[in-house]
Amino acid sequence: MMSEFVSVAIDGPVGAGKSTIARAAASALGYVYVDTGAMYRSVGLHCRRKNADMSSPEDIAAQLGDISLEIRIIDGIQHIFLNGEDVSEEIRLPEISMATSAVSAVPEVRSALLGMQRDFAEKNNVIMDGRDIGTVVLPNARVKIFLTASPEIRAKRRFDELKAKGREVTFEEVLNDLNKRDYNDSHRAAAPLKAAEDAVLADTSGLDFEQSVELVCGLIKERL
Repeated sequence: MMSEFVSVAIDGPVGAGKSTIARAAASALGYVYVDTGAMYRSVGLHCRRKNADMSSPEDIAAQLGDISLEIRIIDGIQHIFLNGEDVSEEIRLPEISMATSAVSAVPEVRSALLGMQRDFAEKNNVIMDGRDIGTVVLPNARVKIFLTASPEIRAKRRFDELKAKGREVTFEEVLNDLNKRDYNDSHRAAAPLKAAEDAVLADTSGLDFEQSVELVCGLIKERL
């Protein structure tokens, strides 16, 4: 039996603008936006705080018993709470990115978060973004979109975002980090990054933010 609620799965590589585009599309369409990356980032943050060995899947998995995650929608914006603390800002720091890549490759982490993500989709019209939403988390999503852009474009967007926040980084550092994460995400054993067979490809390389949101909203309306 098909759920009365509509699920939209948006997947794609790091720096494709999934979160900002999905959030804006959800706002425009009246859906709830669920940022699964924030969940993985929260686990990464917790593991860093506990000085876990990020090269040891066993050590990462051992931290899960001490983690309580909660999603709250405040003034229409998703906030993520880690053990009662709002970490929505801290999880966006660059040093959390590689930790996120490490924890997201651990099967125990993925299965722990899977139930929470599916439960949310069963109770709301959602746009959910991540790396394996259409392939693993919501395989029956009514709409699946694989959002991408060239590595150089994605790195430039990320670079501009970090500079605007006052971070001292070079474009080369951001591009190298992005290429490394692309490789790790697409070659991991647990739910590697790839487009679902029934996903539509949305390349935003030549589009600005508003055009990208328009493209995604148009694809969702077309398929519904």
